[in-house]
Amino acid sequence: MFKERVARTLPGIPMVLVLVAVIVALVVAMVWWIGAVLIPAGESVGLYEIGGFLLIVLAVVVVAFLFAGLTPVNPNEARALVLFGHYAGTVRTQGLQYVNPFTERRRVSVKVRNFETSKLKVNDHDGNPVEIAAIVVWKVIDTAEALFEVNDYENFVQVQAESALRNLATVHPYDAHIEGQVALRSNPVEIANQLRQEIQDRLEKAGVQVIEARISHLAYAPEIANAMLRRQQANAVIAARTRIVEGAVGMVEMALEQLSAKQVVELDEERKAAMVSNLLVVLCSEHEAQPVLNTGTLYS
Repeated sequence: MFKERVARTLPGIPMVLVLVAVIVALVVAMVWWIGAVLIPAGESVGLYEIGGFLLIVLAVVVVAFLFAGLTPVNPNEARALVLFGHYAGTVRTQGLQYVNPFTERRRVSVKVRNFETSKLKVNDHDGNPVEIAAIVVWKVIDTAEALFEVNDYENFVQVQAESALRNLATVHPYDAHIEGQVALRSNPVEIANQLRQEIQDRLEKAGVQVIEARISHLAYAPEIANAMLRRQQANAVIAARTRIVEGAVGMVEMALEQLSAKQVVELDEERKAAMVSNLLVVLCSEHEAQPVLNTGTLYS
């Protein structure tokens, strides 16, 4: 199992100065060798003169090759080094760094990234088809795991996020029908926390940290949307009616208690029943009641 470790590097700017100084010195030596050795020798150039010149040329080529070890590292970026097929560490220090010229340097962004999953059509806990999508915010925290434990870690993150979202949608209903039940629509905070944790568990070996995950789209599938809308409307009407009846019963009870306590009027059981019926009709009706004045006696 690969774990990120710090690669050995040298400061880039001092190495540039050293290499430039060396290559300038070699060029000067080459010019001197040509002027002081090769030209005076003329036609009698020997192996010694040719060998010395080739040695200087080879040194220039080697120093020029050493410039390949200069590696710029941008902010919020890392470079994973691979030397002859072996992981050699990761460079995170920003700026110009010098590494082994033979190493392969793989660029890895450690910035915070996000994406939105495609709209998935799944069945919720109650078997109702729903459309659901989520936004996932993530970043790479271990470059070695991201590069060497999985193939194409960006695609891996997206696929696993959609798989976790699909699994989450199947274990929770769209709406809560039982008190205390966690539902996709009515418990966004709990659902977001569960989604983030489930995605994180799936990406544990990919060197990725899930910062945030939340549902961005949630709706019933088109084929049942109208039926579910009527169901929601019916539930809302029932809830409203229940509240209205509870309030009306309380008001009627209070009215009877106050009439009896203040001895405003004494009513027999039959008149109390009629009064209760009239008050409930007035309080529970959807339309304003039209008053009817009684011009006779109370019992006429």
